[in-house]
Amino acid sequence: MHVRFFTTLLLSATVAAGSVQAQQASDTIAPEKATGTTTAARVETKNYMVAAANPLAAEAGRKVIADGGNAIDAMVAVQTVLGLVEPQSSGLGGGSFLVYYDAAANKITTFDGRETAPMEATPKLFLDETGQPLKFLDAVIGGRSVGTPGTVRLLSDVHKKYGTKPWADLFNPAEKLAKDGFQVSPRLASLIASDGDRLKKYEGARGYFYDADGAPLKAGAVLKNPAYAQTLNTIATKGADAFYTGPIAEAIVKTVREASGNPGVLSLPDLANYRTKEREPVCAKYRALDICGMGPPSSGAVAVGQILGVVENFDIKALGPDNVESWRLIGDAQRLAFADRERYLADPDFMPLPIKGLLTKDYLATRASLLDGDKALAPDAVKAGEPTWDHALLFGRGPALEMPSTSHFVIVDKQGNVLSMTTTIEGGFGSRLMTNGFLLNNELTDFSFKTHDGSLPVANRVEPGKRPRSSMAPTIVMKDGKPLMAIGSPGGSQIIGYVAQALIAYIDWGMPVEKIVAQPHLINRFGTYDIEAGTDAEKFAEPLKAMGYEVKPGEMNSGLHAIEITASGLVGSADRAVKVSLWVSEVSRRDADRYSLLIPVLVTGIQAERVCATKRVFSAQGLELTGFL
Repeated sequence: MHVRFFTTLLLSATVAAGSVQAQQASDTIAPEKATGTTTAARVETKNYMVAAANPLAAEAGRKVIADGGNAIDAMVAVQTVLGLVEPQSSGLGGGSFLVYYDAAANKITTFDGRETAPMEATPKLFLDETGQPLKFLDAVIGGRSVGTPGTVRLLSDVHKKYGTKPWADLFNPAEKLAKDGFQVSPRLASLIASDGDRLKKYEGARGYFYDADGAPLKAGAVLKNPAYAQTLNTIATKGADAFYTGPIAEAIVKTVREASGNPGVLSLPDLANYRTKEREPVCAKYRALDICGMGPPSSGAVAVGQILGVVENFDIKALGPDNVESWRLIGDAQRLAFADRERYLADPDFMPLPIKGLLTKDYLATRASLLDGDKALAPDAVKAGEPTWDHALLFGRGPALEMPSTSHFVIVDKQGNVLSMTTTIEGGFGSRLMTNGFLLNNELTDFSFKTHDGSLPVANRVEPGKRPRSSMAPTIVMKDGKPLMAIGSPGGSQIIGYVAQALIAYIDWGMPVEKIVAQPHLINRFGTYDIEAGTDAEKFAEPLKAMGYEVKPGEMNSGLHAIEITASGLVGSADRAVKVSLWVSEVSRRDADRYSLLIPVLVTGIQAERVCATKRVFSAQGLELTGFL
């Protein structure tokens, strides 16, 4: 079911809202569950735009910019509110990647706030006493999976470099919401209920997400978080160091190391020594554009660049989105990218990586030659290639667990600064450990559980101080040295396919922003073609089977959203609800309350104070739907 909403401001501005090889278990598990469907809509504005995963978070960012702040200032406000209202996805206890275009310097840079493995961690962290990999959930729940959080340090470091508003002021929206309370969204209520006994295992989360009778919180319940408010106040007044040392750090370490049944090894020195890393962006040429994103330890930019680089060798524009041949090429390009990802990509501070070699035209043309037939690549043909590089190290295949509960937001401010940020605590509700009002990540399960593939070491194995590989793909598209689009998505290892597919639709098929984020998804990482059930993607099921693919219809929990920068202004759209908090009964990929856009709108020459000015209650299928328009 698709639900579409419209509202008109002063009759002159209309705003529509609607919306390979063996891999480890969670690569094939949908990150969080889908809870509703909406259609995407096109939103235009002149000055600035914020797209975030909840209307309250987006409003916090909008107000910061309206009050004279910039995109980096807004980032702090957005993230701290997200950590309160969608705690299952991101927060102070997690990590982040930021891709940032600095308009004054006309330069893109990236910041790595990824969690790190504790110094007491060993490559055998996720092996049992017989040397076999632990079952996924046995590894996740508890302290073993918790890495050193990086988000707070990233916010602080980037704000010190680029921010304009006082640090302390940026925490006010989230602190006030935490004290006064916010309504539990239908999405959050559904996810609490579906997590069952896992979320109840530890007292911190049990006492927060369940009522006195042990029942999960219902949608519409007012939830207050005084502990989170106090944590925010401490960070606001004393700085990020107050998170990484002192009582907050001590509480984090105590929670991790005393987690019953599955304690971890995080220590106070791990927290005190955490550092954000500024890294060069990875930019891949595609057609006449530069697709810039986050390099390792994220595999996102490299894998997206490889998919596009392989596809560039074919006339996919002429084929179009309705030709199954397009999806054969895109699908097998994804499989080849994932084969390289598993062998070569990891934390670049721990080993040399062939990043340039993986993205050269010659290498990708060689990979593309594997697709010259008209059938699916045979499994034994999908293996890592041999890119040119300066080192002779050979790694084994290193599949890694990915079941992230992730959030993403994009911001363009009045000065033309652009950011794309993906932020996460990994699995839904992370480790299920909660302290000081926020959940702790289970990010260490993004490492490969295996230490070796035969006699070869695995690049993404656990090592002390190392950052696990990620699939997050915050992206800024550049044209002639200027930003053209900011885009990204949550979605685990499917993020790579979501972003690549959207870029192909935009660049090759000429689709507008609202169409590229609303496309039905077809993803192929490991040989099985995942197609989005209940959408037009299902028409490709039989043709893909005839090409030799195994096809698996199912939920696809993407959350693409994008802001396009044009000569006349900004155009934004989001995969789920553009600026609506919505619940519907049908289970599909577009979780309607997950994505929100709050923007200034030019109305007969006067900038509207806010788009989300009216709260309305809708009904459909006998359910109450709550929308912010």
